[in-house]
Amino acid sequence: MAIVLDAMGSDDCPQPEIEAAIYAAKNLNESIILVGHKDIIREHVSESDFAGLPIEIVHAEDILEMGEKAVKSAQLKPNNSMAVGLRLVKEGKAEAFLTAGNTGAAMFNSLRELGRIRNVARPALTALFPTAKGFSVVIDIGANSDCRPEYLLQFAVMGSIYAEAMQKISKPKVGLLNNGEEPGKGNELMRTTYPLLESSKKINFIGNVEAKEVFAGKADVVVTDGFTGNIFLKTSEATAKMLTDILKEQLMPSIASGGDNSLAKNILSAVKSKMDPNAVGAAPLLGIDGLVFVGHGRSNSTALISAIKVVREALNVDLVGTVRQSIQEELA
Repeated sequence: MAIVLDAMGSDDCPQPEIEAAIYAAKNLNESIILVGHKDIIREHVSESDFAGLPIEIVHAEDILEMGEKAVKSAQLKPNNSMAVGLRLVKEGKAEAFLTAGNTGAAMFNSLRELGRIRNVARPALTALFPTAKGFSVVIDIGANSDCRPEYLLQFAVMGSIYAEAMQKISKPKVGLLNNGEEPGKGNELMRTTYPLLESSKKINFIGNVEAKEVFAGKADVVVTDGFTGNIFLKTSEATAKMLTDILKEQLMPSIASGGDNSLAKNILSAVKSKMDPNAVGAAPLLGIDGLVFVGHGRSNSTALISAIKVVREALNVDLVGTVRQSIQEELA
């Protein structure tokens, strides 16, 4: 069965989506449904580009423009590419949905078309953060600005499942992002969330973690509200870019000199492999009753190809089914 790729999602759509679809069909043996305005897609592709490939174009009349308010625009444009693509998943015509579009619009359309897993209070967006020991799952990174303690408990359960199923970490260590390690630290949300996580039998809770400890790899899963998580994400991305740019500026003269520059090349390669957002490509909206992944608006074809691979892995491990079962067990 096919994976739906939102052709109108990225900042440079639909070219990166078309290139990713062709690569996935040719090299990953994936069937892809490109959903978007067919006239715009056809401006960037010819019949010969798709010849013999398992790629289908499904028309979506409405277009969510950049700069529009996500939820209002999605409400006024019910046949946007996200909504049409998600309906294909709901109707059993596709296995999963992938977009590099607006996160708020993805959340709204996913809730409207697929709904939440039973007993999930709020779906959450997940990301992998590079650490000294590998990667940490951080949840939520922007889907829920205002949270209650019970939401964060469910985030912890879903994030733990993601780390175990996708990162192959047995009994992942779960930490609560806070401004200190002591149980009494933080605002009211963090102080009231702490005992809920501590008493849960579904997670391996290790207590509060500070931001510096996230990058040290102290926790496999880091739980926070979407407001804090989004600031943490964007600050981390900006810091990583700044450090990478500084390294390039300092090391490029050595590389350009033509001498023995193997050390400089190795350093740049190591930094790039650790910091490259294209390596993962997209993050899941955990808690939606269907597999939905959201990538960055700046996604290029490389990022979308990586995302398609991650989506397929999530399908292979039945990520949604595992989340569904674990949430029911947590509430039992």
